[in-house]
This record gives sequence, structure tokens and C-alpha cells, in this order.
Amino acid sequence: MTSRLVAQIIKELLSLLRDPKSRLTLVGPPLMQLFIFSFAITLDVTNVSLAVLNEDSGRWSRELIHRLEGARFVGSLIAVDRPEDLAGMIDRREIIAAIRFPDDFSRNVGAGRQAVAQVILDGRRANSSQITFAYLNSIASQMSSELAQAAGGHRPEIAVRHWFNPNLIYRWFVVPSLSGILSMMISLLVTALSIARERELGTFDQLLVSPTRPLEIVVGKTLPALILGSLLGSVMITAGVFAFRIPFTGSLLWLIASLLLFILSVVGIGLMISSVCQTQQQAILGTFTVAVPIVLISGFTTPIENMPDWLQWIACASPLKYYLIIVRGTFLKALPPADIFANAWPMALIALVTLSAAIAIVRQRLQ
Repeated sequence: MTSRLVAQIIKELLSLLRDPKSRLTLVGPPLMQLFIFSFAITLDVTNVSLAVLNEDSGRWSRELIHRLEGARFVGSLIAVDRPEDLAGMIDRREIIAAIRFPDDFSRNVGAGRQAVAQVILDGRRANSSQITFAYLNSIASQMSSELAQAAGGHRPEIAVRHWFNPNLIYRWFVVPSLSGILSMMISLLVTALSIARERELGTFDQLLVSPTRPLEIVVGKTLPALILGSLLGSVMITAGVFAFRIPFTGSLLWLIASLLLFILSVVGIGLMISSVCQTQQQAILGTFTVAVPIVLISGFTTPIENMPDWLQWIACASPLKYYLIIVRGTFLKALPPADIFANAWPMALIALVTLSAAIAIVRQRLQ
């Protein structure tokens, strides 16, 4: 059994690595995607264009406009003369927000009354516009606080401190997550193509007349993908530490063990896809059909708690959900072993179920 299994593993590795194009495909695109996505995937809003309609000629509207001009998130501040111009610029997507100061704005500020400026946001870019509004509100609140103190009043303030990521650097969140997503995609694709490739080339029929058992076939397909996926994930974790300078505060051994378990659960899903597909084209389509929902419900882009209850239950079947918790926590807050284990055992259960199902399907095919 050992010799047959070793021969099966060597055959799989040779089929993946002997072609220079295949080697480049396995290593080059994931690393390129890591560096591109790390800068492209961000919720930070910078270099925005704003329009200002100032119907007030007083001091305080000019002061607020001056502060907007110096804000780091503002790329350009466009002055307009008519309300119709604001609507047209938003309609043409030339600006993301418009600010309109009424003619009594400075007078109300000077008299200590409430002064209201209208902010019009482009709802087609809902997330960016809401972040922009938060920035604008922060500038207005700061000026209001200074005015209250200058008048001898006191305005209560809240001191905010961000734990684990004090400067809110978004790459500290994105890069560890991408190390799991991209290694999952490669492992899933390599595994899904394994049995489908055998069928398409006709070599799967040789397994029918060989003494190879279904368990040996599954193990022989699992280990090469497990090795490649784990190596790729380790390279991305290393890039996160040394290339992106993300602080690593947890245990490297626990993270590597979790990575192996995660890749094993992904390989089980890939083998299930491969065992039911007849061609490599079907396997590729099946991979993306499964991978996209896994990423969407993993909590990478939106919190799982914000999803409907029925979708939260489905998310429990996503191994990526648990690995993202482990890799982010290990990087930024030294996730304790108890929390790692709490998220590791569901991945082990997923791997057990998917690999057992793959073995059952392969056994049925070999009969």
C-alpha cells in the first residue's frame, strides 16, 4: 500500500510541476493578486471631489471651507454658484458629495444658535458616500467643539482608541485575509482538476483495473494539493510580515497547524467537485460556483452578524470563515490557543465530511 501511495503522490506532483507554464500559474498569479488586491481592496476613502455652494458670506462658512481644503481625504473642492450645478455634478458622477451653506449660517454660529449646512450625497456609491459624510461630520464637530470652548462653554468629548490596529491601516486586515482566500482558490482548483483531468485524458480507466483502493486514490490526490496550498499560504503569510510590515503577535506554530487544517478541508471540497465532474471545464466552473459563495459568506467583506439568520447557518459550513478568524487574530491580537481550537475543530469536521464523501463517490465510480 505504501509504495502504491507514494507512486500516486509522485505522479500527481509531476503532472502539476513538470510543465513550466503550470508552475508559473501556481505561483505567479496568486502572489501578483496578493500585492494588487492588498492595495486595491480598501474601504478607505481618499482623493474625493466635493462641491460647495456657499450662499453665506460670513466668517464661519469660509472657515469650514478652508478646513475642508486642508483635509487629507479631499482631492478637489469645487465652488459652484447655483443649486442646479450641484444636482448636475452629482448626476454626472463628477463629485461624491455637495455641501450647501445657507445665507444665515455664520449669523447663527455667531449668535450661538444651531447652524445647519446641507450635505447631498451620491447614493449610488453608498459605502463611499457614508464614509465621506463621516469625515465631513468629524470636521464640523471639531470646529463646533472649538467654538464651544472659546465661548467659555464645555462640550463633552469621547476619546477613541482603536485596539490591535491603532492607525486603522486597512492592509493589516486585508493581507492576512487574502493569504487564506488565494491559497484556498489555488488548492480548490488544483484538487478539482485532479480526477477530472484523469477522466479527460483517459488515465482514470487505468485505475479501474489497478489494485489501487479508493482511499489511496483520495490520499494520493489530497497530499500534493495540501503541500502546494500550505506552501503558498506560508509564502503569503511571510510576505505579510516582511513585505507589508504587518505586526505578527501570535504563535506561528498554531497558525501553520490551522493553515494545514484549512487547506485539508478545502481539498476535501475540491475532491468532491472533481469526483462528480467529467471534464476539466466542468471542474473549473464547479470551483468558481463553490468558491465565490464561500468567500462572500466568510465575513471577509461584510460581518456575518449582519447577514440573515438562515445565511449565518450556511456560513458555518464555510472553512474560510474559521480560518479568517484565526489568521487575523494571530496577526493582530495574539489569539489564545483556546480560541484557535474553537475555530479549528469545525474545519476538521468539514474536512472529515468532505473527504469521506469524496472516498464514497470514488468507490462508487470504481465499481
